[in-house]
Amino acid sequence: MNSEPSRERRKNGPYVVVECPERIPCDPCVDACPKEAISIKGSMIELPEIDYEKCTGCLVCIPRCPGLAIFVIDETPEDHAVVYIPYEFLPRPRKGDKAIGLDREGKERCQVEIVKVLDSKKFDRCAIVGFAVPKDLANEVRFIKLE
Repeated sequence: MNSEPSRERRKNGPYVVVECPERIPCDPCVDACPKEAISIKGSMIELPEIDYEKCTGCLVCIPRCPGLAIFVIDETPEDHAVVYIPYEFLPRPRKGDKAIGLDREGKERCQVEIVKVLDSKKFDRCAIVGFAVPKDLANEVRFIKLE
């Protein structure tokens, strides 16, 4: 298992990124993954590990994380990346909306465009929002501020 996907894996489709801010007893992401790509070795306070050979970037794990610490990145579009985030606020953004991409500290990084909004009971009433971001910021932008 790798801590981050290889360059080759990044070219093959969406992949999960887990950014747990602290070690606490938590493992809903393990049970959520239909491909068994997420595991926790040792005690439940260890950080999750991802098997990128199994991960399909299916998005199912995103709303299951109570810490909102799971994201999916798709670097396959030619001119941008798509970052999928959990989104619990109302009103929900809509496809085509413009927003400001924020980094982990809440600093404005770039303008983004909403490309997908998934909002269903299947996702524990937590929406998943996908937005287009410059590829060089895909691992930095982690939230949005609607314009």
